[in-house]
Amino acid sequence: MQQELDALNTLQAMGLELPSAAYIVGSIIFGLIGIVAWRIGRRGQRKPTQWIGAALMFYPYAISQTWLLYAVGCALCAGLWWDRA
Repeated sequence: MQQELDALNTLQAMGLELPSAAYIVGSIIFGLIGIVAWRIGRRGQRKPTQWIGAALMFYPYAISQTWLLYAVGCALCAGLWWDRA
């Protein structure tokens, strides 16, 4: 147990932090929505839906703040809704 805490403290000293539970849940939810959108876009030959789905799957790797994760995810989901309408 002490070794894990030492490793965690070393990572935090280097500027790396573990994501919060809200961030992990948001990444999973938006990733799943992205997989579904990508498959629907691929099956229906709808390129915008397919690209928005790919963006939903991969954008959490580029964003580190939780509020920004949810803001971009909601905007991309709104884009999906707008594309389907």
